[in-house]
Amino acid sequence: MTGTLLCFGYGYTATTLARRLLARGWTVRGTTRSADKAAVMRAAGIEPFLFDRDRPLPREAFDSTSHALTSIAPDETGDPVLDLHAAELGGIGWCGYLGTTAVYGNHDGGWVDETTPLQPSIARADRRARAEAAWQASGLPAHIFRLAGIYGPGRNALVNLRRGTARRIVKPGQVFSRTHVEDISATLEASIERPRPGAIYNVCDDEPSPPQDVIAFAAELLGIEPPPELPYDTAELPPLARSFYRDNRRVRNELIKRELGVRLAYPTYREGLRALLRVECP
Repeated sequence: MTGTLLCFGYGYTATTLARRLLARGWTVRGTTRSADKAAVMRAAGIEPFLFDRDRPLPREAFDSTSHALTSIAPDETGDPVLDLHAAELGGIGWCGYLGTTAVYGNHDGGWVDETTPLQPSIARADRRARAEAAWQASGLPAHIFRLAGIYGPGRNALVNLRRGTARRIVKPGQVFSRTHVEDISATLEASIERPRPGAIYNVCDDEPSPPQDVIAFAAELLGIEPPPELPYDTAELPPLARSFYRDNRRVRNELIKRELGVRLAYPTYREGLRALLRVECP
């Protein structure tokens, strides 16, 4: 199966998915707000378009487009992709919306799955929940992917340690779910092959873990001492970073395995970091 994918917001995950699809003979288009990035995309074989709420796409962006993926966050007005281009997307066969597991809110470390009622505790998660609802009500063949914390090449604990920016913040009982970008892309590919409009999928690995454990394991792989543990209550954290610790939950991923046949390449952070060590720190 091949087609033409239009990526709204050609970012980290879209880049990884595009590489996989290009190798299979797909045509990939992507949007950006930067002319400089558009040039980089074009050099990589991606057809670029400039897009934001004040700069809608031209009709040619949708010519022969068969699939669409959006990772653009909603703003206070709503979802800019739906607001500007719902009509043009009406004829495509698959839409993917990259959301976040933050829509579940806090569960004091308890497990959540796709049937868990949403109770977002922060404004940006509430906007995400409302955007999900808008996509589900749009009449488009929407598939919602609730992503856990994303890591992968260039964006991981090994890199942070080598840059000297890694911190071991300890909040007793706190865990986070995470997912390797390649496993996200594999899940998206599987959904494209097995579309079910209206579907919602959690995308995460098998082991929600305390963040300080991930840093300690990465330091062990690098053969260095991990940074000291810092109590959450007294650590100096910017408001955005502190807000991530407000919610504590464990996210289940059984549905992508059972329905889409996904087999995680990196079922825990250990496999993911070991593979990244071979690439980034040879």
